[in-house]
Amino acid sequence: MLNIKEIIVPNFEKVIEAQDTKSGLHCFIAIHNTSLGPAMGGTRIYPYNSPQDAFEDALKLGKAMTYKSALAENGLGGGKAVIIANPKTQKTKELLLSFGEVLNSLKGQFIAAEDVGSTPDDMAIIRKKTPFVGALPIDESSGDPSRFTAWGIYRGIRAVAKKLWNSECLGKKIIAIQGLGSVGSKLANILFWEGAYLIICDKDAKLVHEQSILYGAQVVDPKDFIDIRCDILSPCALGGIINDEAIPKLHCKAIAGAANNQLADPKNGMELMKRGILYAPDYVINAGGIINASVEFDPKGYDPKTARDRVNHIYDTLSLIFERADKEHKPTNIIADEVAEFKLKHSIGKRLQPIRFPS
Repeated sequence: MLNIKEIIVPNFEKVIEAQDTKSGLHCFIAIHNTSLGPAMGGTRIYPYNSPQDAFEDALKLGKAMTYKSALAENGLGGGKAVIIANPKTQKTKELLLSFGEVLNSLKGQFIAAEDVGSTPDDMAIIRKKTPFVGALPIDESSGDPSRFTAWGIYRGIRAVAKKLWNSECLGKKIIAIQGLGSVGSKLANILFWEGAYLIICDKDAKLVHEQSILYGAQVVDPKDFIDIRCDILSPCALGGIINDEAIPKLHCKAIAGAANNQLADPKNGMELMKRGILYAPDYVINAGGIINASVEFDPKGYDPKTARDRVNHIYDTLSLIFERADKEHKPTNIIADEVAEFKLKHSIGKRLQPIRFPS
């Protein structure tokens, strides 16, 4: 009852679509590039409007994961898995086990981790069918990556502040956060203690109310997020928020957030540059989670201190991108792409020893 078919996509090493009528599984796994190591990416569980939307999201996210890992030099390639399902009502043990069988068919070309709609506990269920899973909720694994992702966003925001104001201090800076999930909430906590003035929004009204009380934050409707007057706009929900329609409405000095694929089109980076808005490329600033997960493949095993120290380098990577963008008069997203492509071409950060998975 499990049907797996391969889809040929230019510039992707392997893309598969799998369906299982019994469990209700319908998923895509897009492996973009494994020249630096096996592909690792999140497993997104989301009620896409159509299979085509899910397919296109897998491709975009898979390519971004390649660039993300290349810039982080973590010895991993890039890929993404998406499951078409409502995680609140359709995510079942049977569906996850079926996905595990699909994952196992790839024989280690793709390593799954949690993402939007999935959790480390879900990964533990998937692990019953395949060894090719990371970020498990066990002592030997890296677990929930959200605190590392949030910390990386914070480090990136400090790099943005240094570039804009020649000071990393975020005290009294107005920072607007869209999305208070596992990453956005942790980021809000860090920024509160830094003395930032927070503006928050989320579709979950109860969550927004709770966090507004915790941090003395201003609450806005999600539909008004783009129009907010602030120092730094921090999108921490889904992608595509920075587009042709949104850019003329922006009243911020910088964009630095956790969401993937924030630019609806690469050309939007040029428009931001023309308007004098500094953009922290999403796959650079939000790499904390994959950096943390990659540490569990170190020869000595996982160490959170090592993961933290590697995530701290997001500051340095962004600073170099900002400097080069100024020097070459190019948008920061284009510079980030060029750096990633150079590392891929010259095998910089390539994994030298294969990952040994438990049988």
